[in-house]
Amino acid sequence: MKALLLYNTRSGRGRIARHLSTIVAIFSEAAIEVRTKQLNFEANPFDGEEDIELVIVCGGDGTVNFVVNSMRSKGLDITLGVIPAGTANDFALAIGMKRGILRAARQIASGSTRRVDCGVVNGSAFVNVLSFGVLTTTSQQTSDSAKHLVGKLAYVRIGTRDLLTMHSIPLVARINGEEFNTEAAMFLAFNGKSAGQFRLAPEAKVDDGMLDVLILDYNNMAKTCWSMMHYLVGGKPEAVHYIRTNKIELISPNNERTDIDGQPGPDFPLSIECLPGALQIRC
Repeated sequence: MKALLLYNTRSGRGRIARHLSTIVAIFSEAAIEVRTKQLNFEANPFDGEEDIELVIVCGGDGTVNFVVNSMRSKGLDITLGVIPAGTANDFALAIGMKRGILRAARQIASGSTRRVDCGVVNGSAFVNVLSFGVLTTTSQQTSDSAKHLVGKLAYVRIGTRDLLTMHSIPLVARINGEEFNTEAAMFLAFNGKSAGQFRLAPEAKVDDGMLDVLILDYNNMAKTCWSMMHYLVGGKPEAVHYIRTNKIELISPNNERTDIDGQPGPDFPLSIECLPGALQIRC
């Protein structure tokens, strides 16, 4: 089997580069011939690599997002393996990957393949979550240098600023043939289960052909924060709507910043859907 190992040196505090030779050896023992390539986010990593049977991505959710969108842009359907090496690694956890770079490499090398879903919004794929509103764009606003220095603590300063600027977002949502209006503080559409390793969509499965949608209504800062904390500890506050659907349309007069897997997302209006079995993974 021919494989391409794509790695992001900005993920995981530079750990990937130190383990490259060991990772290659692990796959070689499983009769998988691996070529390595450092990711250049200004170019399609599959240029000249269309003959490979397996692509192994070393990085976080944003890196996986880039690789999946690059693959889709060339009309390729290559088996995907994920070695979690980012800050949160939510998609890797959702598909059952082991923690630890070398443990994950061994899992892929000896693993089997299966189909999982992929989300898409306005033509752009997301593997874990599309979001907007309070706290949801923290990752894309946090610098790589800060993530490398202190890991998840790098999100605290940006997250605190987001809380202080919390505001209502007028939305018209069309879900399951019905339309409703709301003033939202936060919106998330999950293919995976978690965001920043917070399990916000505990019922979600990556292979059920559905998205798990979470909408947090805005009241005022105090009530909205209370509702959010109540939900996080397992409560069911009235301000939180949990909806399962395969398609949703969103309109808003606000030009809110959106986020897909920790990267900048598209502008409104948003057309979001689940593509059942769109990704073949090995784990």
